[in-house]
Amino acid sequence: MATLKRALGRWDLTAIGVNQVIGGAIFLVPSQVAAQIGTWSPIGFVLMGVATLAVALCFAEVGSRFDRTGGPYVYTRAAFGPFVAFEVGWMQWFTRAASQASVMAGIAVALGYYWPAVTVGWPRAAVLIGITSALAWVNVRGIRQSAWVVNALTIGKLLPLALFIGFGLFYIEPSRLTTLPPISLNQISTAALLLIFIFGGFDVVGTPAGEAVDPRRDVPFALVTTILAVMTIMTLAQIVAQGVLPDLAPHATPIADAAAVFLGSAGALLVGAGSVVSMTGNNAGQVLSGSRMLFALAEHGELPAFFARIHPRFRTPSNAVIFTSVVAVLLALSGSWAKLAVVSAVARLVTYAGVSAATLRLRAPASATRVPSATFVAPFGPIVPIVAIAMSLGVAAGATREQLIGGLAALVVGAAMYLIRHLAHTRSAALSASARSRSE
Repeated sequence: MATLKRALGRWDLTAIGVNQVIGGAIFLVPSQVAAQIGTWSPIGFVLMGVATLAVALCFAEVGSRFDRTGGPYVYTRAAFGPFVAFEVGWMQWFTRAASQASVMAGIAVALGYYWPAVTVGWPRAAVLIGITSALAWVNVRGIRQSAWVVNALTIGKLLPLALFIGFGLFYIEPSRLTTLPPISLNQISTAALLLIFIFGGFDVVGTPAGEAVDPRRDVPFALVTTILAVMTIMTLAQIVAQGVLPDLAPHATPIADAAAVFLGSAGALLVGAGSVVSMTGNNAGQVLSGSRMLFALAEHGELPAFFARIHPRFRTPSNAVIFTSVVAVLLALSGSWAKLAVVSAVARLVTYAGVSAATLRLRAPASATRVPSATFVAPFGPIVPIVAIAMSLGVAAGATREQLIGGLAALVVGAAMYLIRHLAHTRSAALSASARSRSE
């Protein structure tokens, strides 16, 4: 029987994490953050990076206990049982598919700047189907090939940002950064919610653990490295954009506009191309992580075994890859992803809070006999998990009514799916027991 191939190293896992956090938003959001908190923005990036690190440390600790595919689903299953875990896994897969669709739609929009025809009709459909098919094909062919693509696209997205930061630091006007005007609590909370979502995506690092060479040691390394790296990159990018442009807030494409100031039109074009590469790389990571979550749910019997099938030659969850890709492209073509995006706030709350609480639960002596010991332990005792839970609740506090209703609706759908599957298992077991008793 075929098994998943272990081929991912610590830097592959790190690339997956960086690739998921740094998507297309980094090229657009700096002006939105500046519109809320102005020159406080770089400090906001650092503070939110530190707060996100608290959540990542919880993921790192529980991730160091397991070597199976599934990430947050596996962690919460061990801590709280199958129902809570199913809700976490379902919400993760659901948001990955919707996010993949939204990123694909964004790629079409970005390409439309250079080739307007691809934003409508069959050319748009051809682009979306072509990109999705190519990424699905790579994922089916092998985890090593998938890692190569993710690694290459991660480097491809970081190079324009590195050039932007490296050259831009020499063109900063310090006075645009040093004045710190008073800001309101409402401005802080709005900016914080934006920043929470900008730093999201690192939670997928542990999902392909069943294909990592040494996941119990490499997943913690990749999680911490991811947060420190993206915090540095995004803070520096914000500093350059804010220090170069006299008024950052009105700019719809802040990084490209700032690059045009000191690198000319060629620099703006480079950043624009970088955004396309960035979104494509993010999409490649969505295919990898989304399909592995679907595989994990099926592997534990929560979904039909069809989704847990491993390709006999390539040793990848081929059915899960194809199904996730088909759902994502259908959402992108129909535009439904925009309506489903409201689920992401509650999905993030469920995942972050679930794993943070699991960190405390699995530290209890009662868990020692059924769960492997952690090879990495978050510092400061219960403080880090408590801070992480508080940050998770902050996501809910900042969510809109529409986001909360959409998220709760998705949770109800997940609960219904779990109940139907559970009743089907119970009925099947009862029929089997009845048949055995009659034969005896």
